[in-house]
Amino acid sequence: MGDTIASLRIGERGIIEDFSLDIIPLCLLEMGCLPGKEVSLIQIAPLKDPLYIKVNGSHLAIRKEMADLINITKL
Repeated sequence: MGDTIASLRIGERGIIEDFSLDIIPLCLLEMGCLPGKEVSLIQIAPLKDPLYIKVNGSHLAIRKEMADLINITKL
């Protein structure tokens, strides 16, 4: 299995590669979480969930289980 958003460390960046459109909520797509976009990990909550990311100029909080479904290429 390749890298996912959940595998990033704080400050690391990656390019979103692909994910199943059936699984990812529409709100993430509307906020710019799309293939080809750069994503960076800003912060991890104290209990390791959720993850705070920056994508397409927006700061988002996503569940770790959702971050495990979004494949990336690390930069």
